[in-house]
Amino acid sequence: METIIHKAETRGKANHGWLNTHHTFSFGSYTDPARMQFGMLRVLNDDIVSAGAGFGMHPHNNMEIVSIPLSGSLEHRDSMGNTTQVIRANEVQLMSAGNGILHSEYNHSKEEVVNFLQIWVLPKVKDVKPRYQQKLFDPADRINRIQTIVSPEKGDTLQINQEAYFSLGNLKAGFETNYKLHGDHHGVYVFVIEGEAEVAGEPLGRRDGIGVWETNEVTMRATGDAELLLIEVPMV
Repeated sequence: METIIHKAETRGKANHGWLNTHHTFSFGSYTDPARMQFGMLRVLNDDIVSAGAGFGMHPHNNMEIVSIPLSGSLEHRDSMGNTTQVIRANEVQLMSAGNGILHSEYNHSKEEVVNFLQIWVLPKVKDVKPRYQQKLFDPADRINRIQTIVSPEKGDTLQINQEAYFSLGNLKAGFETNYKLHGDHHGVYVFVIEGEAEVAGEPLGRRDGIGVWETNEVTMRATGDAELLLIEVPMV
């Protein structure tokens, strides 16, 4: 088993006034050659956007982009004709940029900030037709369980153009579980959204992350109540 730990305070950060952001991996003006990506996981940004502010229309291509609101509401528009799509906590958005798309993201509220995770995964197949998906997930289904929200398969999850799996878990203090990886050459990046947990024997706190690979299974134990995001991706 191999591991790499990224403590919350070591993340890149930028405050643009309307946007306060932290970058687990190199992004924008933050560049660290040792933190370019984890396998096919390229970006994990923790964004706080002021009321009414946001990212104007801009292009993307050949990237799988997942947005997970933690609080507040996020408004999405794109060149595929999706206008004023709003996602809130417990909803997840997946945009396959494919051969090219324009989109914007704004805080839907004029009064409250929105805090969301924006995650980019490199695609399995390039230049596909762009797709947009969003789905509401029941938080009760992840209490002391691992709830899969994104996978390559059609069904109850959002479908991604990669052999990648996103999962959420709300684990009560003292609860322990094992996560089994789907592929021999996969790794999983575990991000502590809130609380405290021990992952692969390593103690982690709020907004800490750990990448684990060269194993088929990872043990996780909540040392306090813990909200976890798991991102499993091919490492090659």
